Amino acid sequence: MTSDTAAAFSLLNADAVRSRAHLLLALGLEGRLPHFQVEMKKLDAVADRVIAVTRTAYPTLDVPFHSRWRHFVYKGDDRFAALATKAAWPDTAARARAEFDLAIVSVFLDAGAGAHWRYADPQTGERIGRSEGLALASLDMFAAGVFSSDAKDPLRVDATKLAQLSAEDLARGFQASADNPLVGLDGRAALLRRLGDLIAWKPDVFAKQDGARPGGLFDHLTATHGHAIAAPDILVALLRELGPIWPSRLSLGGVPLGDCWKHRSLKTDDATSGLVPLHKLSQWLSYSLIEPLQRAGVAVSNIDGLTGLAEYRNGGLFVDASVLNLHDPLQILQAHDVSSEMVVEWRSLTVALLDRLADVIRGRLGMNAETLPLARILEGGTWAAGRAIALEKREGGTPPITVISDGTVF
Repeated sequence: MTSDTAAAFSLLNADAVRSRAHLLLALGLEGRLPHFQVEMKKLDAVADRVIAVTRTAYPTLDVPFHSRWRHFVYKGDDRFAALATKAAWPDTAARARAEFDLAIVSVFLDAGAGAHWRYADPQTGERIGRSEGLALASLDMFAAGVFSSDAKDPLRVDATKLAQLSAEDLARGFQASADNPLVGLDGRAALLRRLGDLIAWKPDVFAKQDGARPGGLFDHLTATHGHAIAAPDILVALLRELGPIWPSRLSLGGVPLGDCWKHRSLKTDDATSGLVPLHKLSQWLSYSLIEPLQRAGVAVSNIDGLTGLAEYRNGGLFVDASVLNLHDPLQILQAHDVSSEMVVEWRSLTVALLDRLADVIRGRLGMNAETLPLARILEGGTWAAGRAIALEKREGGTPPITVISDGTVF
């Protein structure tokens, strides 16, 4: 392994995301960042807001983990649970593979939908947008066998079927059209095709106990870690085994770095200088694989080893609450590419500020990281508070900063 390759792998973990985010925050607190000023005195008001929305949704503070599984529950109706009770999985491992299948595909389809797209829910007739709509649509596609190669076994995702998926296939499932536009549809389809190709290419990882499928990662994790795993190790496995599916962006030593970007202020004394890893979708997926592992009898530890998610609801909360203020306010009026240094700075500061905010919230509530882990604060929580303040400030609840994305980051 070359020194550059080793340096690249050092960025493919949650510790790298967290440590570099806090380096940028330290610069921001000294007024040394090019794009944002940081006002930590405003963090108390953000904590008040997050606690308020958490108590409204969860009066006893019995908050579940932030994960894709929450989006399969609509108005108290747990759609996946209803599906699972009718399934005939032969054992817990078979169910876990199916749950991994669903979580992986649904999360990879979960980039921002845009402000105008809606899913007409067949069960209620309601038109549901954003992450909730994407989740229900992906669950309905899974239940209908859209991702399965076996008509007699619809509740699975097969590599061969993924590799053949077109944007038109997804458009049908998502009900996308010129009148109901879904952002990044081509990018989502291309991502799933690459996922299918990669899984078929790695049978030693994804086909240990069955045909090649995303759910084969369950067998890989249990073969590697047994029935006890630290949450950050889930992320490492996702980044190493699935890393090549992400669009070609930055690479180092021949290793694709995924959701990792450049920022001039992040300086180190090795080949990773200037690189800021974020791994948002992969961390969202890591959170979403915890419950399937637990249901299969695997003990998952160090859940707080994962970081907060560098996405527009959490980040928007800090901008809308004036914790983060642009040096040039006119930048708000422009759309910014996801690779732009300003967006990288915003997203990384979001990760560090979520850690700081979590400490404030725990202090207010008399709790600690064990009784109120970050995964519960995100769910309670910061994501909901970010959406609420966006709705207060802008019609439609759009984020305060417009990001141009291909559907594979946010």
